[in-house]
Amino acid sequence: MIQTLELNEFQQAAMAVPEELDLFLGGGRGGGKSYALALLCLRHAEQYGSDARMLYIRRTYKGLADFELVCRDLFGKVYGTAARYNAAEHVWRFPNGAYLELGQLESHADYAKYQGRSFTMLQVDEAGQFPDPGLLDVLRSNLRGPKGLPIRMTVAANPGGAGHHWLAQRYVFRAAPWSAFNEPKSKREWVYAPSTFAGNHFIDREQYADQLESACPDDPELLKAWTDGDWAVNRGAYFAGCLDENRNAVEPWDEIPEGWDAYLAHDFGSAAPSATYVFAQSPGDEVGGVFYPRNSLVIVDELATYKAGNHNLGLGWTVPVLADAIKAMCKRWSIRPAGVADDACFARTGHGAGSIADEFRQAGVAFHPARKADRMSGWNRMRRLLAAAGDPDRAGLYVARTCTYFWATVPYLPRDPKRIEDMDSTGPDHGADAVRYGCLRQSWHAEVRPLHL
Repeated sequence: MIQTLELNEFQQAAMAVPEELDLFLGGGRGGGKSYALALLCLRHAEQYGSDARMLYIRRTYKGLADFELVCRDLFGKVYGTAARYNAAEHVWRFPNGAYLELGQLESHADYAKYQGRSFTMLQVDEAGQFPDPGLLDVLRSNLRGPKGLPIRMTVAANPGGAGHHWLAQRYVFRAAPWSAFNEPKSKREWVYAPSTFAGNHFIDREQYADQLESACPDDPELLKAWTDGDWAVNRGAYFAGCLDENRNAVEPWDEIPEGWDAYLAHDFGSAAPSATYVFAQSPGDEVGGVFYPRNSLVIVDELATYKAGNHNLGLGWTVPVLADAIKAMCKRWSIRPAGVADDACFARTGHGAGSIADEFRQAGVAFHPARKADRMSGWNRMRRLLAAAGDPDRAGLYVARTCTYFWATVPYLPRDPKRIEDMDSTGPDHGADAVRYGCLRQSWHAEVRPLHL
């Protein structure tokens, strides 16, 4: 006997959005997004029968298990044993010929298994695990169906993940919730459909609230993102408690004053972005009406090589090309092209070949190892300097507003979900890494070679 299906208010509203519009289910945790995805599949299957070819995507196969259970519950209520699931193939086959595949997509190599295939509905769950939209944009090319059958893409995500920034920029801050808007990349009309666990009467909301609170006791920003589905908070970000634009951002400088120690900090990348920053270390001086205590660091300029619209994809520059750009930046500031870089730049590749640092040196840029030790030492120092900004008695870290790659990435980098005291390295952390090296350089440079002013 077919059981009656019950929906919460969010799921009812999501089902009421016209099929011609794509959906971003972008609420907090526990709002019922996964069940809504399964409901959308069920309706699509019922409406279009054997023409319905659906693909549900997660970043890893392990993540498919929860959705598989949701589908077993829902489809079992409707079809009993008539809807068959092949666990080896991760495929649901419905009595009327409709097809739903649960798939995994983590890299471009994984996309090979979908290339050339057609789907009438695409669903991406936990999209915040994707640090950039590149793979999902490629996947969209698989959306095609017979004339008269509306194709659709639905993306679901919680705020606070590695992909928070691009998801918020693309889907959240474009229009009011539940209002249609045009998304330029896909050239489609979308609707942002938010939800929270408070509106999901199918779960024990009081108990779930306690679990969320216990999961992030020292991160109120992340808790707010999870409970309220708020994409405007500082994303439960790694630097949320210490980085504040009002304290750390400074107006652009025209020159570095005499008596300031200036140097470069560099994180190398080719396929991934590279980031190079010009650091100025204060002797205890005032610039532009702002006093910088002794040993404060001011980042006055940056060179970041990334593709427009994708902060995690590099331009493929070779060392000679990058070195020329770095030297041009240094010439503008009348400083030597020298500083610190990732220790990995100094590793020799074998067979007589030199290191990346050797290539830079031959091209006229002198880098020294950042002596980064463990990641946490650098992050802790960087966080302390950021937190001290604005204090007239303590050295702080300040960043010019013209360092656009820094301000577009660093404030939104999330914590590592498996190691909460560390940063999630799947995000666009190249600027953060370069700044970390610059902060470490100040530490050992002050110990080994004291400034004589």
